Amino acid sequence: MSTRARSVRTHPIRLGPRSVAALALVSLVGLIGIGWPLFADAGSAVTDHAADAPWLFALILPLLIAVVVATIADCGMDAKAVAMLGVLAAVGAALRPLGAGTAGLEPMFFLMVLSGRVLGPGFGFVLGAVTMFASALLTGGVGPWMPTQMLAMGWFAMGAGLLPAGVRGRPERLMLAAYGFVAAFAYGTVTNLYGWVTVGGLSHGISFVPGDPPGENLVRFLAFLIATSLGWDLGRAVLTVVLTLTVGGPLLRALRRATRRANFEAQVTFEGPEEGPPGEAPHRTHVTYDPK
Repeated sequence: MSTRARSVRTHPIRLGPRSVAALALVSLVGLIGIGWPLFADAGSAVTDHAADAPWLFALILPLLIAVVVATIADCGMDAKAVAMLGVLAAVGAALRPLGAGTAGLEPMFFLMVLSGRVLGPGFGFVLGAVTMFASALLTGGVGPWMPTQMLAMGWFAMGAGLLPAGVRGRPERLMLAAYGFVAAFAYGTVTNLYGWVTVGGLSHGISFVPGDPPGENLVRFLAFLIATSLGWDLGRAVLTVVLTLTVGGPLLRALRRATRRANFEAQVTFEGPEEGPPGEAPHRTHVTYDPK
């Protein structure tokens, strides 16, 4: 009797309806937590307690991310996906201190781009958040800014998984390099917005003024970015482009090979002949194995 097996490869973490809803909720709460000062009145209670808000945000966001992880796990995150998540997060956390403090050169960003691309947006979001959490523990960078960094890195890696899927070879690397360049500035913008509304001692032209119209504060924020963080964001973006174009090809192949060998969520169908009554042709049986 002959037997054939066919396997279907999918992303380690799929985005089902509950996962999408949970990610949307976390993103919405994150955006509110980061940008609320731009829309609060100068005399409001929210503005009066601006120093307390980041800590409240720091308590709420990890809980919401835990809900996202639990929801995604419920959609089929098996032990092999957890192992790959741990390995990539550890590598990313180890890469971050190599360049942090040197003109914003952080090699972990290109790893997040490529991992999100190969392993999907759900995996990318969880990987980005977990990597920032692990790196904060490794470098002693735990503070009220950490939830913002976790959320921003989750968005950063998730976006790579949402890029067009049918691109391969050099066009794919160019696409990922372009995305990494733009997303590196977006990451810096999100994380700097948190710091800008809480830091004091800035000149009037670049400082946050509670109660001012959002447009005026956004102009000051743009001036703040140019004056303080443009060089860091540019260094991060350029390094991401260079690493993606130079070593991105081999790393993409390695990640795809590891994903194929792990065979995440494989659904294997066995087909074989089954003897029927005398005089009748054999019937075919179908047996499907789903490890979930």
